[in-house]
Amino acid sequence: MSAAMGKSSLLKAAVYDDLMAVLELAFHSGAIYRYFAVPTQIYVELLRAPSQGRYFNSHIRNRFLYTKIAG
Repeated sequence: MSAAMGKSSLLKAAVYDDLMAVLELAFHSGAIYRYFAVPTQIYVELLRAPSQGRYFNSHIRNRFLYTKIAG
């Protein structure tokens, strides 16, 4: 599943692989990070959040294992 994050000033796009529980986030800065063992509910809540940047900072950042893959 993928989604553009048009209303976010921090996030540009999100891609989620529900079989692997991997969330890939592209930031407006050009950086792309891959987060591991992310529950589907976190992805769904990120997409529905009034502020996706705020949701990322409080529910994803520093809470999951990740790797930087670009930028």
